Amino acid sequence: MTEVILCDDHALIRRGIRDTLSDAADIRVVGEAGDYGELRSLMRGTRCDVLVLDINLPGRSGLDALHALKEEGSPVKVLVVSMYPEDQYAIRALRAGAFGYVNKGGDPQLLVQAVRTVSQGRKYVTPEIAQMLVESLTTPAHENAHQTLSDRELQTLVMIASGKRLSDIADELKLSPKTVSVYRARVLEKLALGNNAELTVYAIRNGLVGD
Repeated sequence: MTEVILCDDHALIRRGIRDTLSDAADIRVVGEAGDYGELRSLMRGTRCDVLVLDINLPGRSGLDALHALKEEGSPVKVLVVSMYPEDQYAIRALRAGAFGYVNKGGDPQLLVQAVRTVSQGRKYVTPEIAQMLVESLTTPAHENAHQTLSDRELQTLVMIASGKRLSDIADELKLSPKTVSVYRARVLEKLALGNNAELTVYAIRNGLVGD
């Protein structure tokens, strides 16, 4: 039996994932968390084989959780499930220690297959991610400018380009508006952009948000 913990800040999403996994006789959901703090408390007292983790959590992100688990040498296999397209976060998540990446908009049965795969200690990647991995190995070591951003800076970029105000971003990430402003300033500097309009155009052109 594969024991799973779910971490997503939306209760309805967690319920959908739980119901999908519960249909599999060899998978059991043993706990749920809505943010990084709840997850850390839950994992201290609950054993699991696989952590199904959302990237976009309030406060510290799913990538923060990945980095922390990797540094601690945790044996838990992490499957990232996100609303973001593969080309935004998949490679970052795998580099941070994830065993797989699944888009929330995909076939629910792929989630079951992914949990089974990572529970066996094998990586789960979609054909799209596999192609990106191959390209990253065979193309010259050239990076798009946004690939130099930190995880939090990229998250800030995507949220601003999606039309969210700094105050809204601060509330959602449980950060101070001043901290979010610092991230925005770093993004503008690293991408050589002047304002939010240019930032949004950059994000659309590079497929980070829909147009």
